[in-house]
Amino acid sequence: MKVNPTTAKGSAIRPFTKLKQDYSRYTDEDQSVWQLLMSRQMDKLPSMASAAYLAGIEAVGISVDHIPNFEETNERLLKLTGWQLVAVPGIVADDVFFELLSERKFPATTWLRPMSSLDYLEEPDMFHDVFGHAPLLAEPSFAAFLHLMWTYALDYLHNPKAIHLLSRLYWFTVEFGLIHEGGSPKIYGAGILSSSSESPYSLRLSETKPDHHTFDVDEVLMTPYRKDALQTEYYIVGSYQELYHSLDGLELKAYL
Repeated sequence: MKVNPTTAKGSAIRPFTKLKQDYSRYTDEDQSVWQLLMSRQMDKLPSMASAAYLAGIEAVGISVDHIPNFEETNERLLKLTGWQLVAVPGIVADDVFFELLSERKFPATTWLRPMSSLDYLEEPDMFHDVFGHAPLLAEPSFAAFLHLMWTYALDYLHNPKAIHLLSRLYWFTVEFGLIHEGGSPKIYGAGILSSSSESPYSLRLSETKPDHHTFDVDEVLMTPYRKDALQTEYYIVGSYQELYHSLDGLELKAYL
């Protein structure tokens, strides 16, 4: 997740210089890391992931054979939902993050973890950002939810508590959300989809069984989370349409 726990100061969105993905700089090791990470996840996800996510992989042209080219991915995304990937150096400030998402631009890093650090990173890399997030940007209701949430967030840029509450909503949906499909929970959160260990764990297929809850905005806003460990609870939404409409009438002032 790109959102920072602090809130930007000042009244205007700070200047932000967009980067460009330099595809020529990717090494053979980078390509091998991508291939290994994606093939490992795709051995698991067909039975675990949301159908919309799996369809999105094909729709946006993500392949196990090579690192995605943002220009090619964006050409597809723009036609599908009007979204696009924007290259950033890493975690960006809250105001920049919200502004980009409100413009249907998803900030994505262009660096890839080394072969020596396949399973743990302190901050998201391109595999998380692109493999985890990009496919669901092709799903209209999910993409609309993401856009609306951060358009709404721009009204609260200078209220740290409000931003923290919205970060919880983002965390338990976009990053670590589950959805009810075909009679059982499926994964749609990017933090789970891009994690080899958390994918089976989140669905209670491991020895340790995390808690599953029916998605409820009020409960989510009141639930803290940790970034440095597997989640202990997950929220299951009934559909992407339900997720989008969960923002109907949401008034953060009631929680402040």
